[in-house]
Amino acid sequence: MTTPPDPSAARYARQRILPGFGEAAQRRLAGAHAVVIGAGGLGSAVLPILAAAGVGTITVVDDDLVDQTNLHRQILHGATDVGRPKVDSAADAVRAQSPETTVIGHRGLFTAATAGRLLAGADILIDGSDTNETRFAANDAAVAAGIPLVWGSALRWSGQVGIAWGGTDYRDLFPDGPDSEADTCEVAGILPTVCTVIGGLMATEAIKLLTGIGEPLVGRVILFDALTGTTRELRYERDPARDAAPLVPPPARAPASDRSITARELSALLSEPIPPVLLDVREPHEVAAAALPGAIVIPLGELDARIGELDPAAPTIVFCHLGVRSETALQRLEAAGFARARHLAGGIDAWSRTVDPSLPRY
Repeated sequence: MTTPPDPSAARYARQRILPGFGEAAQRRLAGAHAVVIGAGGLGSAVLPILAAAGVGTITVVDDDLVDQTNLHRQILHGATDVGRPKVDSAADAVRAQSPETTVIGHRGLFTAATAGRLLAGADILIDGSDTNETRFAANDAAVAAGIPLVWGSALRWSGQVGIAWGGTDYRDLFPDGPDSEADTCEVAGILPTVCTVIGGLMATEAIKLLTGIGEPLVGRVILFDALTGTTRELRYERDPARDAAPLVPPPARAPASDRSITARELSALLSEPIPPVLLDVREPHEVAAAALPGAIVIPLGELDARIGELDPAAPTIVFCHLGVRSETALQRLEAAGFARARHLAGGIDAWSRTVDPSLPRY
């Protein structure tokens, strides 16, 4: 583990001064863990942008080797990398660019069997793979983990970018599931700059989701056509044929003050005669690494089934690692009538940084 990126470092000065960004957003990036599927054409744009922007931990998942035919668009790799695993070449390039970034390479496929381990502690999943099977596996894994998925695709002269989160996902666009006969770059070709444009848009959406700025592409897909130099937007909703679950709006990524609470504010509340209920929606292995005494532990994936264990009338503070999953949990609590629920901005990581430095960070 390397030393995390310093949010106050000069290299981030030009984005810290952006209206609505500031050091708070930079801190969120420094504490974030992004999992990126694919170190190919899209990954070659996504990975260096995330590292340069200050994302603290990046896991790269790819099972392929660098080939000569990759080099025109997969610019993370050079001629001397031909024959090397892409995860190794990509990790070397990212570390050289941002030594403070922790880069974890996983050479292998992203599947339902590997998803749980790869997404442990992750705040966001980014899919730049080139197979429909992987994209659907990523979609289902992100839904199960309660984290957003940013996906992109590029082929021939065009590409698409979207987000699966907040009640709508990839299966609402493609209810019939993976198409094993879909074309690939090897068969149909690809203009290298399409990868650059789509990868840049994917990285933008990831940064927005991790920092709370802007309006994410939830329920929308951006389509880019390089031949005409145009983009258009496709809107979609949850497919009612899938199940009877209502569409749940995505949580606001820049929560209002009455929906969130800072670590210091929570510390003060916990010292009162009747403290709020603490709800920890992290996974058991995360709780074992660092925990707040007295918290009720219900992983996000179990919350809907176990919400009856909680008192809707009680003041409740929900928290996770960095505040991403807790926002999703807060939406579900509010929908279930928890009018006094709030979530801990910055998660238990903020508690470690500002209240109790003795609590381990991970």
